Amino acid sequence: MIHDLKTRREFLEFMGLSAAAVGLSGTAASLLSSCASNPTAPAVLAAPPPFEPLAASSADTLGLANGFNAKILLRWDDALNNKGDFWGANNDYLAFFRLNEEGTDGILWSNHESYVPMFVSGRKRGSVATRSQILKEQLSVGGSLVRIKKDPATGEWALVKNDPHNRRLTGQTKIPIISERPIMGSKVAVGTFGNCAGGITPWGTVLTAEENTDDFYGTAVYDEKGKRTIEESVFGWEKFFNYPPEHYGWIVEVNPLTGAAKKLTSIGRYAHECATIRVAKDGRCVVYSGDDGNDRCLYKFIADKPGSLETGKLYAADVANGKWISLSIKDQPKLKAAFKDQTEVLIRCREAAPMVGASALARPEDIEIDPQTGSVYITLTNNQPKGNMFGEILKLEEKNNDPLSLEFTSSTFAAGGPDSQFACPDNLAFDRRGNLWMTTDVSGKDMNRGQYLPFKNNSLFYIPLHGPNAGKAFRVATAPNDAELTGPVFSHDGRNLFLAVQHPGETSKALDQLTSHWPDGGQSVPRSSVVVISGPTLDKLVEGEAIKPLFEMPVLKRS
Repeated sequence: MIHDLKTRREFLEFMGLSAAAVGLSGTAASLLSSCASNPTAPAVLAAPPPFEPLAASSADTLGLANGFNAKILLRWDDALNNKGDFWGANNDYLAFFRLNEEGTDGILWSNHESYVPMFVSGRKRGSVATRSQILKEQLSVGGSLVRIKKDPATGEWALVKNDPHNRRLTGQTKIPIISERPIMGSKVAVGTFGNCAGGITPWGTVLTAEENTDDFYGTAVYDEKGKRTIEESVFGWEKFFNYPPEHYGWIVEVNPLTGAAKKLTSIGRYAHECATIRVAKDGRCVVYSGDDGNDRCLYKFIADKPGSLETGKLYAADVANGKWISLSIKDQPKLKAAFKDQTEVLIRCREAAPMVGASALARPEDIEIDPQTGSVYITLTNNQPKGNMFGEILKLEEKNNDPLSLEFTSSTFAAGGPDSQFACPDNLAFDRRGNLWMTTDVSGKDMNRGQYLPFKNNSLFYIPLHGPNAGKAFRVATAPNDAELTGPVFSHDGRNLFLAVQHPGETSKALDQLTSHWPDGGQSVPRSSVVVISGPTLDKLVEGEAIKPLFEMPVLKRS
């Protein structure tokens, strides 16, 4: 499909568009057009960035460009309180909520997406789990809420141990399901897991996105007559717990002060990568989310009323024609013929969206919105079966810059590959000056192999959106072996970047054959961790007047 085409020129020809028509800036359009017409031509730089970019690296360390430094804030299995709660495995998306005006005291949320069984419960790779092992593994996923404070003397962040706000959501937490009717006979799900990226709301809650939940309880498959069967999972939880797969794969809204959570069926069920909000002029929230899979779709949800995401209308993107297509059973005769009600449409979004003409994309992952222009940036990580190995960042612009619009234009903002020096874009974040930061996600099985060899380990990049280097990616950090750098989020003053280092050593075959020993070195077991990046170079990159954010986050009042 469209985003499996090999070059930007092919993309534009297929769309019938030009660089001018899709609204790229002159510099970015020139740069991208040059790369598209001659894929081997090096990108042209008019001026250097304010730091020397790192070279790609395969070292088992967190590498940083000059002028940046990092300190570990939290790591897997760290105790959070005296109730037995601990920092979970494979920390991914991060969100920070202020408890004071200065933003030096706050609550940090982290997703815990998955785990390596060998590290968490001791079961060997490929072995069948016991019930006691599964129970232990269930406690390693979900999410964490912790209070952290910045020391005014040292400028370093630290966990406030045993704070009453320190708590966990796990694979065992009971969470209500907000839906028009019970789902598989219940309005309560047991557990949240597979939590990848997410988002924040204007009223101060976090949205955590359940992604590859089929790894835990398998996949519900429906045939043409509606007969339901369950395909086995990777981790085998369904062998001990009879929880339906339809209870997972949703956006979960969490109150960071209390830990109260609810699963929102309104935004649909699929492999959610994120849930990114823009507020419309009438106060209603618009949520963008992608389905992280080959040939999967991009979605937009428009809430019915301000201050709530419980009800509204879900749309899927037809990128070829620049239209948002309603997934309401009332609007679509095809859906009415195929599904018994709207709840079933939402449960089976992956079937419903293509049925009405939504575009198949190359693993739509994270989505971030430019706070200055309203442009929507979407990472399309790759689609290896279609020969799209390196992915791209798609730029989508709503008609009249209105998130309620059902029309848009789109273009390739930056294409992965040897010339751009990045492959498989994943998470995005905007800094206080309006420039873009990006992490990459080459899988452990592909890293340092074949076409991915030149990129070596995954990395963090800085991408200016203005000036002579607009659209050019500069490597700031490199990850340890097998790891991703995920969930980048800035402190309130922009001078600290919270960053997750996820699943180092995940391809290890045995405890005596570890591929990583980060962060402790020696022969230690690797540990996913959260680091805080700071330093004079970051200070320089974010100095000056801050741009206005998409919406003002409230300062939370401690309970």
